Amino acid sequence: MAVNDACTPAPPRVPGQLERAEIEALAHDDVYTEAELVELDLSEQRASGVELREVRLTNVTVTGAELDMLKVADGEFASCDLSNLHGQAVKVSRVSIERSRLTGVALQGAALHDLGVRGCRVDLASFGFSKLARVTFEDCLMAETSFLEAELESVRFHGCDLARADFRGARLRRCEFAAATSPSSRASRGSGERQSTGRASSRWPMSGLPRSASPS
Repeated sequence: MAVNDACTPAPPRVPGQLERAEIEALAHDDVYTEAELVELDLSEQRASGVELREVRLTNVTVTGAELDMLKVADGEFASCDLSNLHGQAVKVSRVSIERSRLTGVALQGAALHDLGVRGCRVDLASFGFSKLARVTFEDCLMAETSFLEAELESVRFHGCDLARADFRGARLRRCEFAAATSPSSRASRGSGERQSTGRASSRWPMSGLPRSASPS
């Protein structure tokens, strides 16, 4: 299998017809399945163990929410505001996020698999100590975003602004950086010996790569 194919996230499996859900507040361990959420304001919510399965969210606002142990499987997000969403041990799989705001998102110790993020603001965000696999960030603003001590496998940054992004202690494997703004020197300091990748795009500015992440 080609490296590029191995990096491609699996698409969400969302039914064409979904039942529209009206939610005023989130409660612990709420589960929403085959639901469509449109133009809802769930800002500043506090809940743990919420699960979203086979869902479509459009123009939903979740700013400042604290959703520990959130699980999202097979989801489509469009034009949503997730800024300053915080969560510990969040699990995301087969999810697409487009034209949305994720400024200041803090997902510590998260498991993010088969995730596509396109045309979004993901600046000042933190994915510290998280595990990312088959994730694509495309045409995103990611200035000052942190991947401190994170594990990145088959993660692609295409056309993203990574200015002053922090990759200290991160471990990279089969990652792609294409037509992207280089991170600051913070990416090349710290535990450089722990950073590795099987492939990095030749279009990436070589001076911005972690020392051991340069193509062989």
